[in-house]
Amino acid sequence: MAFNKIWCTVALGLLLPFSYAHTDFFTSIGHMTDLINTEKDLVVSLKDYIKAEESKLEQIKKWAEKLDQLTDTATKDPEGFLGHPVNAFKLMKRLNTEWGELESLVLKDMSDGFISNMTIQRQFFPNDEDQTGAAKALLRLQDTYNLDTDTLSRGNLPGVKHKSFLTAEDCFELGKIAYTEADYYHTELWMEQALKQLDEGEVSSADKVYILDYLSYAVYQQGDLGKAMMLTKRLLELDPEHQRANGNMKYFEYIMAKEKEANKSSTDSEDQMEKETEVKKKDYLPERRKYEMLCRGEGLKMTPRRQKRLFCRYYDGNRNPRYILGPVKQEDEWDKPRIVRFLDIISDEEIETVKELAKPRLRRATISNPITGALETAHYRISKSAWLSGYESPVVSRINTRIQDLTGLDVSTAEELQVANYGVGGQYEPHFDFARKDEPDAFKELGTGNRIATWLFYMSDVSAGGATVFPEVGASVWPKKGTAVFWYNLFPSGEGDYSTRHAACPVLVGNKWVSNKWLHERGQEFRRPCTLSDSQLLHLFLGQWGWECYYLH
Repeated sequence: MAFNKIWCTVALGLLLPFSYAHTDFFTSIGHMTDLINTEKDLVVSLKDYIKAEESKLEQIKKWAEKLDQLTDTATKDPEGFLGHPVNAFKLMKRLNTEWGELESLVLKDMSDGFISNMTIQRQFFPNDEDQTGAAKALLRLQDTYNLDTDTLSRGNLPGVKHKSFLTAEDCFELGKIAYTEADYYHTELWMEQALKQLDEGEVSSADKVYILDYLSYAVYQQGDLGKAMMLTKRLLELDPEHQRANGNMKYFEYIMAKEKEANKSSTDSEDQMEKETEVKKKDYLPERRKYEMLCRGEGLKMTPRRQKRLFCRYYDGNRNPRYILGPVKQEDEWDKPRIVRFLDIISDEEIETVKELAKPRLRRATISNPITGALETAHYRISKSAWLSGYESPVVSRINTRIQDLTGLDVSTAEELQVANYGVGGQYEPHFDFARKDEPDAFKELGTGNRIATWLFYMSDVSAGGATVFPEVGASVWPKKGTAVFWYNLFPSGEGDYSTRHAACPVLVGNKWVSNKWLHERGQEFRRPCTLSDSQLLHLFLGQWGWECYYLH
């Protein structure tokens, strides 16, 4: 009965934190923290099960020790022993009753409570999609930040607080996931790392035969026939009867013979091999190279002359009454497009309130299909988001008012405050915030026109990675908790500013929280008047931001 009470209590305790099951855990570090608590509760449940088993075995042990002494005495003189009427009675009682009780104790399954808890919690566990998503995130981080497999495997990442490493079995699993995606480049890298760690003496359940099987095929698929044959020979040394390896070796030898017969020139062969083994991802475009370089802090294009024109200042929102006596700190991040950062613009208390409001509503972030207009998830946007209205919290309302005061734009036609939390290797690849001419109906349902500007709060520091980058112009803006950046997406003429194409770099180490406000054209007619043509842009733009000359301190 006592054990039943314990398991009932544990089961109820485990159920309480969950009102619903989350999906796509890998897309939000914030939601993954729930899994840490789940695993901790399961460990407590497991330890309770161990204690129950130990208590049961202790009872059986005491019973066995008592009977061992008793039977030793009885077997030396059975008739004399049973001559005592009490001994005779107790023998009848033991065999008729007590041994049956002991049998029930031995047969009692103490795991029922633990198994029940596991069954309850399993519905909240990550699934295969989550594991694959997390694995792809590691591969993405490896590519974006030029990390070699050994560095990643040993956990030697910048800014880490809790160092961890990958076992040979972990490396093997990463290689297998890459293999299922026909990503033979990463298959080769991670299978080689698994093999290396086993060769160095790591004790693991990973099997060299299986690793070599995957590795040789991945190498062959990339065109390196010689290396594929070498790896297959090594496999056959470990398992001479391996059917697939024997078949592959015969095929490789046949291909090699055909190549020799064809008398290909060594130059042509080398050129062909180089083309086939060149490392390229399927979507590796020039923009992607710029994007990844900027994520690493490389390739910034601003000249010293342009840098001299960037300033920091105290800004009062064009003499807004709320900020005349207490102006905010502002600094220029970039000149074209004009990107400004506001410092200490949102407090830690406000950040925590926004996060607490958003966390229960976080759902996989979506993109608008440019053809159908439907919202859908995408592999290039790994995060979860939630939307907060000003009426549901005075904190959100106060934040909206602050944005309006400091930008001079009407927020009544803006979209709700979007809160986003990035997942493992969380990112959002290059995109525009505004609708292009080929997307005339993008914001038709809102009836507020195009997205004229973007305000982005950084609600956490990020140990490594996670920059907001603008590939067209070479700008990198790094997250800093309590700050916000602002830029216009449209020229005063209403035309889109294509230089504002931007991306959120993968988070290498840390947890990235942001919130943003997209302001729309409707309501800005007198706050930011349209120009007749883009030729008037420079004059109007400098005039609108001309206050910077007067607020330098």
